[in-house]
Amino acid sequence: MTETRLQSAAGSGTGCYAAARLRLLHDRTRSGPVLRAELARLTDGWLAGLLGRADGVALAAVGGYGRGELSPRSDLDLLLLHAPGTDPSHVAAAADRLWYPVWDLGIALDHAVRTPAGARRTAADDLKVHLGLLDARHLAGDPELTAAVRATAYADWRERAPARLPELRELGEERARHHGDLRFLLEPDLKEARGGLRDATALRAVAASWLADAPREGLEHARALLLDTRDALHLATGRATDRLTLQEQDQVAAALGHPDADALLRRVYEAAGTVAYAADVVWREVGRVLRSRSGRPRLRRVLGGRGGGFREPERLPLAEGVVEQDGEAVLARTARPEHDPVLPLRAAAAAARAGLPLAAHTVRRLAGAGPLPEPWPAEARELLVTLLGAGEHTVAVWEALEAEGVMSRLLPEWERVRCRPQRNPVHRWTVDRHLIETCVRAAALTRRVERPDLLLVAALLHDLGKGLPGDHSEAGEALARVIAPRLGFGPADTAALALLVRHHLLLVETATRRDLDDPATVRVITDAVPDAPTLDLLHALTEADALATGPAAWNSWRASLVGGLVRRAAAVFAGSTAPGRAEQAPPTAAQERLAAQARGSGSPAVTLSAGDDGVELLMAVPDQPGVLAAAAGVLALRRLTVRAADLRAVDGGVLLLRWRVAAEFGDPPAAVRLRDDLVRALDGSLDLPGRLAEREAAYAGRRRGLPPAAPSVSVCAGVSEDATVLEVRAEDAPGLLYRIGRALEGAGVWVRSAHVATLGASVVDAFYVTGADGLPLPEPGMVAEAVERALR
Repeated sequence: MTETRLQSAAGSGTGCYAAARLRLLHDRTRSGPVLRAELARLTDGWLAGLLGRADGVALAAVGGYGRGELSPRSDLDLLLLHAPGTDPSHVAAAADRLWYPVWDLGIALDHAVRTPAGARRTAADDLKVHLGLLDARHLAGDPELTAAVRATAYADWRERAPARLPELRELGEERARHHGDLRFLLEPDLKEARGGLRDATALRAVAASWLADAPREGLEHARALLLDTRDALHLATGRATDRLTLQEQDQVAAALGHPDADALLRRVYEAAGTVAYAADVVWREVGRVLRSRSGRPRLRRVLGGRGGGFREPERLPLAEGVVEQDGEAVLARTARPEHDPVLPLRAAAAAARAGLPLAAHTVRRLAGAGPLPEPWPAEARELLVTLLGAGEHTVAVWEALEAEGVMSRLLPEWERVRCRPQRNPVHRWTVDRHLIETCVRAAALTRRVERPDLLLVAALLHDLGKGLPGDHSEAGEALARVIAPRLGFGPADTAALALLVRHHLLLVETATRRDLDDPATVRVITDAVPDAPTLDLLHALTEADALATGPAAWNSWRASLVGGLVRRAAAVFAGSTAPGRAEQAPPTAAQERLAAQARGSGSPAVTLSAGDDGVELLMAVPDQPGVLAAAAGVLALRRLTVRAADLRAVDGGVLLLRWRVAAEFGDPPAAVRLRDDLVRALDGSLDLPGRLAEREAAYAGRRRGLPPAAPSVSVCAGVSEDATVLEVRAEDAPGLLYRIGRALEGAGVWVRSAHVATLGASVVDAFYVTGADGLPLPEPGMVAEAVERALR
């Protein structure tokens, strides 16, 4: 039968289905499970009508469609079964009646034609096919064929579970490596990322093996929420997509009744956390069962060995009321959480210290513990510090307690930051996970400070102010003053914790945005920090916070700047007075030779030298208008990221520019190429504005999400005694420093030094500028406004 005749035969039914499907998808009264079930029922009837009478043939839905969970743009996963010996032309005609109308409507189709025995053989070789058959659902034709396939699929699954489940687990781990953890992604893949719909389906398959089952509390609700989000995403985009991108998040949030995209992401993260935690519990149980089956000595010990009878697995004490059993931390038989409010922290600290997971049933029992008295007893406070100081093992234990709401009861302020997204792409984690990751990093730095307990608790508290109005550091300081006494800290320790939270960004912001040789810079630190021990705490907290943020937030360059600032402040605390700005050191021999070369040739001279902190680039250029802008433009054109810049005049009318740069890709270009570009930029033969505009246009075309905020330029009062400091905040883009340099030179100011800080898509650049007389600007506000206008 030709395609045209097939369309004619099935056209009326297909047209009715298409119209009914469209009405259903635009019916705002139906959503969620109801919408998916209605769409599946509608599609069932249509496909059954297409198949019609077909002896010896059956149509089955598999996969998500087999579960009756048909999302608006989901594939139709169909299996056409036929009995052995059925006339091939009869089977082919049945397939044509089904596949062509589906394709004609533009619906994605994943289909196969097999005998029950063939389906069984294919499943034996392909895990994904086997998983799909576990959800096989009869649609039309001979029901015995579908029943036979389902029966053999389940029987084979249970028989082969010891071999199949490790393979299933490896698939999940591979997806996690490729797609990441859904709970922490700004643009998560709702299906493939860890904690997504694939993992939820895998848990159903594990349950079907009868070897283990997932914690049921909240799991079905979490899976439904992920499906609802995907439905709304399909309707918003009109495409079969599982990635919740930034530009669709507001529309999806509105469709699901959430106030904004952050609220949507938080619900999605919570659901993913529920699925991920259930998966962790299930795979531990699967591993335990499979180990017990594979180890005969172990099996004899569990079953009683030569003496016969049942022998319970060995229980090793970990702490009062807590024991190790079969690779997990569990409660002792005599433990009574309802009468021992410190037990949750004792069990958590013992488990983390031993590197063991908390058993799921133990966590559920701990959730029933009574409230701690306020202030906390010393034992509870010390156990919290022990938990926070356990390093990597802290994460799994904390998340297990969080899954049952234990941590939010112990620390009510935690609920506000739990699963809270961070829109800054520099951050790898949500706020709550970032705080725990900071504790993990701080645990490795405790030997550097006099009070490790204050360091670890400050790490836990430092970002609790996020989500509150105003500056999160100031809001966090107020919270710390409330929380610390509740935890049992005295007034002095409470003040220290509040100070650490308030100033946890002070060192890195000052070091990367200010001139370390300016005495006013060191006074910023010594005025805020009372003594050397507190400075050490702040230094360790700064490093832990940055390491926990992501690779863009901490590197050897930032570490060296912060370390240099801390050494200067420590010297003041040791009794040295903050020195005034020293006379500028004379040029080094290498710099003098470069300046002489530029002076003699009347053109730029350039050298490059590599170091641990990137590449140092020296430029000696005869003094002329536009030098800073031209040099910055050449660096941008050659894809060199500027980390710091310093300018000085030397004898003979030569400017010496010292840059700290890093290549965006590969190795930096040769010095001779940079020199040639600089010569052309200064004589006008290199069209820097045009070339950079081309790069900016390409860069802008790749941007996604909301448009960036407008740039701002502000005057930082009191930061320097002998220069005016202008701070520029803007969206990073090719040639930004070039445009700033042009604007500053157009305003008639001299740039003494520049301090460039790039975090993700944003920059905060500080420029120490003077007038032509070398003094601070008399009217800095007018210059700032002129630069801001130029950038806009």
